[in-house]
Formats: sequence, C-alpha cells, structure tokens
Amino acid sequence: MDERFLIRAKELIEDSFAMDAHFDLAMDFDDRRELGAVGVYTDRHDALVRVGGWNCLVSSLFIHSWQIPEMGLRKALDQISALISEEREQPDKLALCATMAEVDAANASGRVGVIISFEGADPLGCDGRLLQVFYRLGVRAIGLAWSRRNYAADGCSFKPLKEGMKGGLTNFGVELLEEAERLGMLVDVSHLNDEGVSDVARYATRPFIASHSDCRALVPVMRNLTDEQIKLIADKGGVVGMNGVSPFVSSDDRDDIGPLELSSHIDHIVSLVGDDFVGLGLDCCDRLADLYASVPNLKSYDTMRDHSRLPELVAVLLEKGYKDESVRKIIGGNFRRVYEEVIG
Repeated sequence: MDERFLIRAKELIEDSFAMDAHFDLAMDFDDRRELGAVGVYTDRHDALVRVGGWNCLVSSLFIHSWQIPEMGLRKALDQISALISEEREQPDKLALCATMAEVDAANASGRVGVIISFEGADPLGCDGRLLQVFYRLGVRAIGLAWSRRNYAADGCSFKPLKEGMKGGLTNFGVELLEEAERLGMLVDVSHLNDEGVSDVARYATRPFIASHSDCRALVPVMRNLTDEQIKLIADKGGVVGMNGVSPFVSSDDRDDIGPLELSSHIDHIVSLVGDDFVGLGLDCCDRLADLYASVPNLKSYDTMRDHSRLPELVAVLLEKGYKDESVRKIIGGNFRRVYEEVIG
C-alpha cells in the first residue's frame, strides 16, 4: 500500500465521525470483572480505539447459549452494570450515551460514546414489558434473535443444522418490533434467518439495520445478507454494517485475509444500492478470544484484528478511488444518520 494513502486516511478519520455498530464490549467488561479485573477499558481497549480514531462504539448485550434461559436476564443486567462501573472508574475515557447528542458531548470532552444494544432478545424471555425497563437503562437497539431460536424469532445458523421447520417472527416478535419502534429503539436483523428479515421488512415502519452482516453474493453463508435483503434495508433507509469476522468476509482459509477483502463487500453494496446504506459493524473478536477457547480460527478470525486498523481500511478505500464524502458515510456517517433518526 502506498504510504500516502495511509497518511491521508488518518487525516480523513480525524476530520470525520467513526462508529462501530457492533462490539461485544459489555460482555468483555463483565467476564473480566468477574475474574477481579477493574479498568478493563483502559487496560484493553482505549489505546486501540484512540489509534483507530473511533467516536462511538455500539456495545452488544450478548448471552451465551449455556446461560439461557435461567441466566439470560441476569447476565444482561450484569453486563449493563459492568458498563456503568467501567464508566465510573474511567470517566475521562468513555461515556454511556442514549442519544447521538450525548455521543457528541462525550466526544467534545475527549471520550468515546458507548450505545447499548441487545444481540438477541433472549434476556426478555417472553415478557415484552421488560423492553421499556431496558430502554430506561439505556438500551437503544435490539436484535430480535441471535443465531438460535427464541420466543421472538428464529436465528440463522452458521452452518447447516438438523432441525425442524424454520419460522420467521412469532407474534411476540412482531409485538417486540412494534414496541421497540414506539420506544425509539433501532431494530437490528443481523443473526435473523431469511424468513425473519422478510418479516421485519414487512412490519417495520421505521429504518432498520443489519449491524454486522456481509454479502452472501460474495460469501454464501447464512449469516450474510442476500442482495434482495440489502435492498430491503436500503428501501427503509437503513444501513448494513460490514462484519470483519473472516469466515463471513472470504471463503478462503488464509491467514492474511484483511481490509482489502473486507472492502470488496463495501464495493458490492455501493454498486447495488449506493454509498448511503453501508457502514461498519466489525464484531472484533480476536481481542476477546483469550477467554473463549471455543472461538474457531483464532489465528485469523478477524480481518481487522482490532480497532486500531481503521486507517488501513480507509486507505484501501481511498486507493480504490472512493471520494472523501463516501468514506465519511461508510465509516460512521450513515449509521449516525439512522441512529439520529430513530433514537434521537
């Protein structure tokens, strides 16, 4: 790569708004604090986020399959508690935010803004009344299902499974979607199966997103979106966040899959629906992998490795001929637009 593009990328990021629409930050905080750690953000994430030039991270609330159903609600609350504790311990570095105006205020004081999102509605069980409680706790987006079945919907599997007939949204799932829109929460279809994505497009009255999903036309796995699904999201004014996890980025089993390969998914969406509907939801897992031995392909799991590599991706886009304004949209402007419209 020409060093001039990397220099220009860093300058452009500094003059832009960068937003990662999906990161398991709360889970990392909670798991490490259970082992006695404090100041996890400073110890593990702050330097990488600052080098990358990020303004906002959307922290998922992720519940492991072995924690469901008995521990789902408790773990979601534990993860929010961990976020609150980390904010209290490092008030000069991160701020929990419920609106984009609060993110701007955090950035103005040198802090990264953190917005909370459900990665699957499992903590709610079948009690939709809890959604407004989590809204009061700062949750501003909801993925109706992770890659498994719950009361709201069927998730998409990572590989073919022996299973019964698939379903889309249940009546409870439709009720959750409607309640989320009433409250001002953004609906997220990443991890939903195809039937569920179609149902969300059918019932949604506001923009919805896929926070961390790539293109099935390039890598034919169920976690990626079809061209038709991408068009449905764009038609509603939503955004598709590019997932950096290597099995979704490339079908090749190589150790050097990186920003160039990820950029091909950006290219595909831009050619399909334009540059207003693509963003970043990197799902950086390598930084979390030391606690999760079950994560496959640890050596090359993330194409971006960590948050410090954003300038490399931007440099690739600039070298490909993307204009500054398009890059600004892709690295954060588009997600900012839809979050402002839905959550304020």
